[in-house]
Amino acid sequence: MKSLILRWNQISLVKRIIVGIILGVILAVTIPEYTNWVTIFGSLFVGALKAIAPVLVLFLVMYAVAKHRSGHKTNMKSIIALYAISTFLAGLVAVIASFLFPVTISLVPGAKDVTPPSGILEVLQTLLFNIVDNPINALMNANYIGILTWAIVLGVALRNAAETTKTMLGNFSNAVSLLVKWVINLAPIGIMGLVFEAIVSNGLSALVDYGKLLMVLLGCMIFIAFVINPLIVFINIRKNPYPLVFRCIKDSAITAFFTRSSAANIPVNMRLCENLKLDKNTYSVSIPLGATINMAGAAVTISVLTLAAVNTLNIQVDIGTALILSVVSAVSAAGTSGVAGGSLLLIPLASSLFGIPDDIAMQVVGVGFIIGVLQDSCETALNSSSDVLYTATAEYAKMRKEGKEVIMNP
Repeated sequence: MKSLILRWNQISLVKRIIVGIILGVILAVTIPEYTNWVTIFGSLFVGALKAIAPVLVLFLVMYAVAKHRSGHKTNMKSIIALYAISTFLAGLVAVIASFLFPVTISLVPGAKDVTPPSGILEVLQTLLFNIVDNPINALMNANYIGILTWAIVLGVALRNAAETTKTMLGNFSNAVSLLVKWVINLAPIGIMGLVFEAIVSNGLSALVDYGKLLMVLLGCMIFIAFVINPLIVFINIRKNPYPLVFRCIKDSAITAFFTRSSAANIPVNMRLCENLKLDKNTYSVSIPLGATINMAGAAVTISVLTLAAVNTLNIQVDIGTALILSVVSAVSAAGTSGVAGGSLLLIPLASSLFGIPDDIAMQVVGVGFIIGVLQDSCETALNSSSDVLYTATAEYAKMRKEGKEVIMNP
């Protein structure tokens, strides 16, 4: 048995995940009534990732800031700029696609009992209050803005601490990182359970009536992943971007697609950054930050569903309002982490630009929940894999400016 486990672990993680996906599909299609216990593996896997991620972020960021020495520059400004540019372009692509391929929807009641934010100010206010959240509460509720804030503040306070204290922080950081590796190693079994549950619980029949809407949504996300993102990377590093793009999709997007949680994918992205040999002082901050503000997929969802409601109601949209929608969707998407329900609950906010009443806008949210089986999975995959992509891009761009050879790890 020990020899079998060792051989299994020697196979690449992606191949093991593919085996897990195939097994999940086979069990769900053939004998679902006898294998419903498989779903517990998916719940345990996602639960373990969500549980370890806040602790990982706290210790990694705190240690990185505490041991940071003056003169050692990070790439955070460049990364934040890349996050902002890509999210805006995602909203713009979604607006253009909605004009080229107008979609209407059958408005049906059924939005969940939720309350959307009343405006951008409420979204920003929520984010600001998350910054000053109680640190214990932030850890318990996976409030990454709050966790980041406290980790940075504590790290700065510990800069003048004794080396033994910093060594202890480093040991805790390494120990938590090891726990993450153990959890990620269980991904094939966890994803088998997630695939099984998705097929048995939802199927794909509910998506047939919304096929055209899904095609526009997913088409935008695919276009951003394989055209816009590579273009931004190429402009920055002046080299073929696709080896890096495919690496991020293979090692980050696939896992994010099935977990449907940017927070749960933080440990996966940290490990990928480590494998790419990126600067730990940078990615220990940029990855959890990206999980909260780098939301290209959310910007697509907000724009496409809002304009679907606009088309359904025969509201005329001029170019100026469409551009404003791109900005609003980008800003709103960056604030989705501070609003329960994510990107779908910000649709009423964007709809208010066109005078669409809340009761109709919430029906659109209901449609969003129906197609969420694929929409949310693809949105999370795009958002999360882009965090690593732009962290690596900023570092490679810095190397190029310094005249160093940029070696893309395929």
